[in-house]
Order: sequence, then C-alpha cells, then structure tokens
Amino acid sequence: MTSKPIHLVQIDAEPNVPDQGSLRPLFGLDAASLAAVMVEMGEPAWRGRQLVEALYRQRVTSLSDITTFSKQLREKLNAAGWEIGRPSIAQIFRSADGTERYLVQGSGGAGETVEAVWMPEGDGGEAGDGSLSDVATSETEQMSLTASRSRATICVSSQVGCAVNCQFCLTAKLGFQRNLSAGEIAGQVVAVLARHGVEIGRDRLNIVFMGMGEPFLNYDNFMAAVRLLVEEVGLSPQRMTVSTSGIVPGIERFAGEPAEVRPKLAISLNAPNDEVRAEVMPINRKWPIEAVLDAVRKIKLRSRERITFEYVLLGDVTDRPEHAAEVARLARRTKLPVKVNLIAWNPGPGIEYTMPASGRVEEFRAVLAAEGIPAYVRKPRGRDIFAACGQLKRTVET
Repeated sequence: MTSKPIHLVQIDAEPNVPDQGSLRPLFGLDAASLAAVMVEMGEPAWRGRQLVEALYRQRVTSLSDITTFSKQLREKLNAAGWEIGRPSIAQIFRSADGTERYLVQGSGGAGETVEAVWMPEGDGGEAGDGSLSDVATSETEQMSLTASRSRATICVSSQVGCAVNCQFCLTAKLGFQRNLSAGEIAGQVVAVLARHGVEIGRDRLNIVFMGMGEPFLNYDNFMAAVRLLVEEVGLSPQRMTVSTSGIVPGIERFAGEPAEVRPKLAISLNAPNDEVRAEVMPINRKWPIEAVLDAVRKIKLRSRERITFEYVLLGDVTDRPEHAAEVARLARRTKLPVKVNLIAWNPGPGIEYTMPASGRVEEFRAVLAAEGIPAYVRKPRGRDIFAACGQLKRTVET
C-alpha cells in the first residue's frame, strides 16, 4: 500500500453549522442556558427546568407541544426567534436483522445529513465491559452471556465525514466536512429514542460514539453532548462508549473528565504493531501505539471498567494467528484492564480489502483467550443496508 499524508482538523474547531435563518435552536442548550433564555424573556429562571423536561424527557419537536407554557409564552419565544430545533430523521433504511440506519438532518431541513444506527439487540460490543462479570471462554458461551443481558444500542456520529482517513473505512471516502454541534450529536440519540418509544430507566440501552467522524477531533461539542445526555436526558455514562483512532491530546483531556459524566473508552487498534497500523491507519504516524497507551494510562478507571481495543480483521493483513499473539503481548504490556472486540471487516465499494476467511475470526479470538485476554466478537449488524461498522457513508441505494 502507498503511504498517504495525514490531514487532521484542529481539535475543537467551530461547528460551522450551516445558516438556518433567524431561528435559534433551544435543543442543545443545557439547564443553565435554558434558564438564562427564560430570564432574558422576562420569565422566572425555574421555567428553564420546564424547558429541559419538554426538550429532553418529553421529546417535543414544536413549541406548540410545550403544554406547561401558555400560548402567549410560546408565541413570545417564537417571536424572539427561538425554535425547538431538534435534528430529525430524514430517511430510514431497515435491515433484515432489524437494524435501522438513519439519515439525520438538522432543524428546518438545513445542512448535510449524518448517520445514526439503531441495533435492537446490540452487536455484542458491550460484553465484558464491566457490566458482565463472567468472561466467555468460547464464542458460544460469549453469545449466550450477551443474549442473557441484551440491550439495544444506538450508534451516533460526531462529524460530517472524517479527517482520519482509515484505509478500510467508507466514511473516509467523504473526507472531513464539518463538526457537529452538541445539539446535533445529542439530537441523534433523542430522535431515535423518540422513534422507538424508549423509556429511560426501564429499557436497556447503550450509546456508542462510533459513527461518522472522530469524536476527539470535535472534543468540546462531543463532551457537551455527553453532558446533555447524562444530565438532561438521564442516560448513564457507564452505558456509553466513545471510540477514538488514537488522538492523544483528546485522550489526555478525556482523562481529566469526572467519572460521573465520562463514557467508557475504546481504542481503534486494528493492527498488531506500528508498522501495519501506519499502513491501514495513517494517524499512527502522528501518534503511534505506545503514545496512545501512555495517554490512556492517565485515565482513572471505575471499578471493573475495562479499556476496549477495537480490532478490525482484514483478510491476510491483520487476521493471522501470529497477529493475535502479538495483540495479546501488547495487551499485557499495557498493564491496564483491557478487552478486545473483534470485528470482521465489512466490505464497501472502492475499498481494496477482503473479509477474513471462514473461521479466522474465531481462531483469532481463541488465541487471545488462550493468552488470557478477554476477547469478544462483534456481530455484523445491518451489512445489507450499509449500517455495519465502517460502512457509514450516507448511502441511499442499498
């Protein structure tokens, strides 16, 4: 393979949201900001809590749906240029396995769509994340454990496109277009919750920030979205996982986040060593594996929490048994509680890799297990609708 230059956007670049006219979205503001809006409108600050309830718990999409406000107050908000402004689902693709892929659009139909995915039974990625105390010793046992504790998973995007340029990923074909705002990130989750009538506190749910984009290249907006989901929507950060390709400054900032709002961390490893990883993930030339691990070691993990290594198996490139042994040595060298999620590469047009041969994924997992490394196979969900890991490219023909 030919080495390609690394082009990265600045961490915390402005969201660069397209002009949506004079209307300002309420969705995306936290409780303090909503209270300030109400005070600005000449109303008591406690009305901000009513807005929080309406936006994030009742999931209203129109000012007229805020029944705790008088018609006069709703009209006053509209006259002042405010709208709910929650992102909406513009298009739905449904897989034979029940997975749904969504094109999600900003308020008023403005701006590019991004993708979110609903997996009604998850994909096994949560196994071994600290919520399951047992370690599966075979794929059959692993599937049984996961099924007994199954929960839905929502996968959301943090950017339109991606700047990291992983060679095996369809999203990379889009290039980087812009960062999403906190409201656009959290809005994907709330829109999907509303579609499926999810009841917070009753229904089992995971959120994974593993869609389009690199969350740690949009750090401030990503973490603001997490805080909205935790503090206003009511989701647990321990049921959230963020995946990074290895943006060291972002990981170091993440290490400083308080445990009550910090999601779990997954590192997209995808190769057994720096040489191979630099070929399939050019970002490795800027921040090699050991630099990434040094940053990860700064995180104060919660009880039973593990760092996840996400590992995409590319046929005859990263999927051989000797690669598995090398990954096991790397995992032990970290001196961190880690687990490995194995993902058979999901094909996409214009990408010149192949899927691993039959049985190769289980063989890889077995080598890791024999070396004492907890390893789990993530089930491919929604391949037929381009919803699986690495396939998100706003494809409209399936």
